Amino acid sequence: MTNEPARLSVIMSGGFSGAYERLLPEFERATGISVSTGSGASQGAGPQTIAAQLNRGAHADVVILSREGLDELIAANKIVAGTDVDLAQVPLGVAIRAGVPKPDVGTVEAFKHLLLNADVIAMPASTSGIWMTTDLFPRLGIAGKVKTKLAPRGSDATRMVAAGEVDLAVMPVSEILVAPGVAFAGPIAPEIQFVQTFSAAIVAGSAAIESSKRLIDFLSSPRAAEAIRNSGMEPIAAAS
Repeated sequence: MTNEPARLSVIMSGGFSGAYERLLPEFERATGISVSTGSGASQGAGPQTIAAQLNRGAHADVVILSREGLDELIAANKIVAGTDVDLAQVPLGVAIRAGVPKPDVGTVEAFKHLLLNADVIAMPASTSGIWMTTDLFPRLGIAGKVKTKLAPRGSDATRMVAAGEVDLAVMPVSEILVAPGVAFAGPIAPEIQFVQTFSAAIVAGSAAIESSKRLIDFLSSPRAAEAIRNSGMEPIAAAS
């Protein structure tokens, strides 16, 4: 063993947080490694993104975020080469305020009708929101016809839904299932589905390489699979 500090710092986006919060206590008990966790958006603009935090000099040993966001960090030389591991995949779904009737979201036409008839919809200003704005809405022929409110984080989107500030939110299912005051109306139709991959990697400059590897190995192990599935995601590396 090296003389690494028995402490890790993680910055993570919201999509993987449900599984992570279930798994972290077991990792800390089993290894004696203490982990502090901060949050940030996988992509987008503004000071809350993981990239912006790292650029400001925020300390992190491990990051967990969408594969799209991680690839940007790899391109910017912010990641130790070869340490990236895909952990889980999650589809997009619709969040509504708890207690209201669930709309039909299971077909393309039903989803399109729902968006066009909503007063305001929320979506994260990160990977999924970027995809919906640049890809999905133009494909559906509704670009510029849907009133949207971009939320810095997924948790901000669900808070708006719970407070009645927006009619619904479209976002990763895993973030809907852990949010208070909202209900999961269902995943969007398979023909227009966007399945996000959440990945982990070690940040360049970390002084805790071995401990960081232990955390990533644990999160990608068969032991983590049940917690990942229970959070609305599908494990990727657990079968290996």
